[in-house]
Amino acid sequence: MNDPFYSKYVCEDLILRDELAIDRTLLANERTLLAYLRSGVSLLIAGVSIIHFAQVYWFSVIGFACLPSGIITLVIGVFRFMRINKSLAHIRRISKKRVAKEKTRS
Repeated sequence: MNDPFYSKYVCEDLILRDELAIDRTLLANERTLLAYLRSGVSLLIAGVSIIHFAQVYWFSVIGFACLPSGIITLVIGVFRFMRINKSLAHIRRISKKRVAKEKTRS
């Protein structure tokens, strides 16, 4: 799967509507990253708090389960953000190269 995520849309030049859609997608991607970070940090803090104040063994187990869950959430969020950001940058780069080639031909 080496093709960029949005490669099927690269065949035409981007118009203003498409550029605005990409901008909205970038902002949504950043919002999603922040939600992943918030969830991951919340899980880490909850895990540390539960471990610190737990007086029952099974409650400590839940705290220890929250720690890797928080780290996994952070890693998945950053990975998804970078993947989508890379594909959107690729689309813009290809579109700008096409526009530059057409201007030099004219």
